[in-house]
Amino acid sequence: MKTFLMVLQFVVCLALIGSVLLQPGRSAGLSGAIAGGAEQLFGKKKAKKSEAVASKVSTVSAILFFILSVTLAVTK
Repeated sequence: MKTFLMVLQFVVCLALIGSVLLQPGRSAGLSGAIAGGAEQLFGKKKAKKSEAVASKVSTVSAILFFILSVTLAVTK
Protein backbone atom coordinates (compact mmCIF):
# COMPACT_ATOMS: atom_id res chain seq x y z
CA MET A 1 0.00 0.00 0.00
CA LYS A 2 2.78 2.42 0.91
CA THR A 3 4.59 1.70 -2.37
CA PHE A 4 1.42 2.46 -4.34
CA LEU A 5 0.99 5.76 -2.49
CA MET A 6 4.60 6.71 -3.15
CA VAL A 7 4.26 6.01 -6.87
CA LEU A 8 1.01 7.98 -6.95
CA GLN A 9 2.68 10.88 -5.17
CA PHE A 10 5.52 10.82 -7.71
CA VAL A 11 3.03 11.02 -10.59
CA VAL A 12 1.13 13.86 -8.89
CA CYS A 13 4.43 15.63 -8.26
CA LEU A 14 5.32 15.48 -11.96
CA ALA A 15 1.87 16.79 -12.88
CA LEU A 16 2.25 19.64 -10.41
CA ILE A 17 5.69 20.61 -11.72
CA GLY A 18 4.52 20.45 -15.33
CA SER A 19 1.39 22.51 -14.74
CA VAL A 20 3.28 25.20 -12.84
CA LEU A 21 5.94 25.44 -15.55
CA LEU A 22 3.30 25.78 -18.28
CA GLN A 23 1.70 28.81 -16.64
CA PRO A 24 2.85 32.18 -18.00
CA GLY A 25 4.31 34.90 -15.80
CA ARG A 26 1.78 37.28 -14.29
CA SER A 27 3.79 40.50 -14.26
CA ALA A 28 6.64 42.22 -16.03
CA GLY A 29 8.30 44.07 -13.19
CA LEU A 30 6.94 47.25 -11.62
CA SER A 31 5.15 48.43 -14.76
CA GLY A 32 3.46 45.05 -15.06
CA ALA A 33 2.21 45.33 -11.50
CA ILE A 34 0.66 48.74 -12.13
CA ALA A 35 -0.79 47.98 -15.57
CA GLY A 36 -1.75 44.42 -14.64
CA GLY A 37 -3.79 45.63 -11.69
CA ALA A 38 -5.72 48.04 -13.88
CA GLU A 39 -6.33 45.40 -16.54
CA GLN A 40 -7.51 42.93 -13.95
CA LEU A 41 -9.80 45.52 -12.37
CA PHE A 42 -11.45 46.55 -15.61
CA GLY A 43 -11.45 43.09 -17.17
CA LYS A 44 -9.54 43.96 -20.33
CA LYS A 45 -7.24 40.97 -20.09
CA LYS A 46 -9.07 37.71 -19.53
CA ALA A 47 -7.36 34.41 -18.93
CA LYS A 48 -7.07 32.14 -21.93
CA LYS A 49 -8.57 28.69 -21.83
CA SER A 50 -5.20 26.93 -21.66
CA GLU A 51 -4.11 29.18 -18.78
CA ALA A 52 -7.31 28.42 -16.89
CA VAL A 53 -6.85 24.68 -17.39
CA ALA A 54 -3.22 24.85 -16.23
CA SER A 55 -4.31 26.79 -13.16
CA LYS A 56 -6.98 24.25 -12.26
CA VAL A 57 -4.63 21.31 -12.84
CA SER A 58 -1.99 22.88 -10.60
CA THR A 59 -4.56 23.53 -7.86
CA VAL A 60 -5.87 19.96 -7.93
CA SER A 61 -2.34 18.56 -8.09
CA ALA A 62 -1.25 20.64 -5.11
CA ILE A 63 -4.21 19.47 -3.04
CA LEU A 64 -3.58 15.82 -3.98
CA PHE A 65 0.13 16.21 -3.22
CA PHE A 66 -0.68 17.60 0.23
CA ILE A 67 -3.16 14.84 1.00
CA LEU A 68 -0.76 12.12 -0.18
CA SER A 69 2.10 13.64 1.83
CA VAL A 70 0.06 13.63 5.04
CA THR A 71 -1.20 10.10 4.33
CA LEU A 72 2.33 8.81 3.78
CA ALA A 73 3.52 10.51 6.95
CA VAL A 74 0.76 8.88 9.00
CA THR A 75 1.03 5.38 7.52
CA LYS A 76 3.72 3.10 8.85
